[in-house]
Amino acid sequence: MPDLTPAIPEIFLLTMACVVLVVDLFLKQEQRHLTFWLTQLTLVGLFLLTWNGMQTTTVTTFGGSFIRDSLADLLKLFTYVVTAAVLFYSRDYLKDRNLFKGEYPVLVLFSLLGMMVMISAGSFLTLYMGLELLSLSLYALVAFNRDSSEASEAAIKYFVLGAIASGMLLYGMSILYGLTGTLDLASVAERLAAAPEHGRVSILFGMVFILVGLAFKLGAVPFHMWMPDVYQGAPTSVTAFLGTAPKLAGFAMLIRLLVEGMDSQQASWGQIMMLLGVLSLAIGNIVAIAQTNIKRMLAYSTISHVGFIVLGVMIGSNEGYSSALFYTVIYALMSLGTFGILIVLSQKGFEAEHLDDMKGLNESHTWLAFLMLILMASMIGIPGTAGFIAKFWVLQALVESGHVALAVYAVLMSVIGAFYYLRIIKLMYVDKPEREASGRQAMDTGVVLSVNSLSMIALGLFPGILTATCLAVFAGG
Repeated sequence: MPDLTPAIPEIFLLTMACVVLVVDLFLKQEQRHLTFWLTQLTLVGLFLLTWNGMQTTTVTTFGGSFIRDSLADLLKLFTYVVTAAVLFYSRDYLKDRNLFKGEYPVLVLFSLLGMMVMISAGSFLTLYMGLELLSLSLYALVAFNRDSSEASEAAIKYFVLGAIASGMLLYGMSILYGLTGTLDLASVAERLAAAPEHGRVSILFGMVFILVGLAFKLGAVPFHMWMPDVYQGAPTSVTAFLGTAPKLAGFAMLIRLLVEGMDSQQASWGQIMMLLGVLSLAIGNIVAIAQTNIKRMLAYSTISHVGFIVLGVMIGSNEGYSSALFYTVIYALMSLGTFGILIVLSQKGFEAEHLDDMKGLNESHTWLAFLMLILMASMIGIPGTAGFIAKFWVLQALVESGHVALAVYAVLMSVIGAFYYLRIIKLMYVDKPEREASGRQAMDTGVVLSVNSLSMIALGLFPGILTATCLAVFAGG
C-alpha cells in the first residue's frame, strides 16, 4: 500500500473538484456565487495542506512516480495564489458576458490538478498524465465562450498544435524508455549516465523530441506560433489563467525532465536550450513592437520572458536553476496583474485589448494607471522592481558561468523590449482618452489587484526571503 500522505493536496483537490461539480448542479444562476466561494475555499484548503506538510527533504510515493520536495511545495503554493487571483479578477468579467457558470471553476480546478501532478512528477508516465489533464482542461477553457468564433478558432489551433507537441514529447519519452528500460526519472538519469558511447546518438534523438515538446508547451521560438492567436482569441479571463499558472508547471517540467532525468546530457541539451533562448529573446521583443492588440503584445512579451527562463536553465548550475525559478515566479505575478487590469477595464460589450484603449487611463482611473505603471516598469526591469532582480540574477548567473556574450545579448534585447512597455505608459499618461473606461470592480477584486501589483515593488526592494527560498530549493542539487 503506497503512502498517500505526500499526495494529500492532490487527493483533496480531486475530491473538492467533484464536490463543486455536483453542488453546482443544484444551484440556480443567481446562486452561482456559492460555486465561486466554494472554489476559493478549496484553494485556501490546498494552501494550508501544502504549507503544513512542507518538506525539506525529498519524499516519494507510488513507486517513485510522485515526488514531494521543496521545489514542488514552492511552485504549488504560488500556483494556488495565482489561480485564486485569476478567479477574483474573472468574476465580474464572466457575469457581464453570461459566462458565470459552474463549468468554469471546475475546469480551472482540474487544470490545477494537472499542474500539481506535473510539478510532482517522478516518472515519464506521471508527467504526461498531468500535462494532458492540464491541456485538455485548457482547450475547453479557451473555447468557453461558445458564441465567439474567435475563441473557437483559437481553441482549435491550440488543440491541433498542442496535440502535435504532446505527440513529439511522448515519442521522445518512448525512445528514452526503449534505451533505459524504465519510466522512473531517477533511474533514467542513472542509466543515461552509464550509457555506452555508441548509444549517444539515440539518446540525443530522443532528447531532441522531448525538447521540441517542451518548447511547444512553454512557447519558445520557433515553436511559439500558437501563443499570439490563443492569447487574443480566448476570453481575457482565460488568457490571464493560461499566461500565468501553467508557466509555473512548465518550469517544473523543465527541471524534472532535463535536470533530474537527463543531467548527464547537459552538454547536449544546454546547446539546444541556448538556441531556443536566443531566438525567443529576439523574436519575442522585436515582433511585440509591431502589435496593436495588447493581448498579442503580451503573448510575444511572454515569449521573450521565456527566453530568459530558458537561458537560466541552460547554464546547468544551481545558481542558474535558482535564478530561473525566481524569474518564473516573478513573471507569473507580473503577467497576472497586467491581465487583471485588462479584465477590470473590460466591461459588458467591450474588451480592453487594444493599445488605444489605454489612452488617458490616468485621467479616468488614476489608481489603475499607477498599478499598470508599476507592472510595466517591472516587465522592463527598472531598478526597484521585482523584474529588475529577476533579470539581474539571470544575467549574473550567465556572466559567472562564462556566457558574457549571451548576457550582453540579453541586455540588448531587453532594451529593445522596453519600447513596447514604455509605449503603454506613454498612452496612459500623455495621450487623451478616446472613450470612457469602465474600471468597475468589486472591493475584494480591487484589493487583490492592488496587492498583486504593489508586490512588484515589495519584492523588488526586499527580495531576500524569496531569493533565499529559491536558492535553498536547489542547494542540495
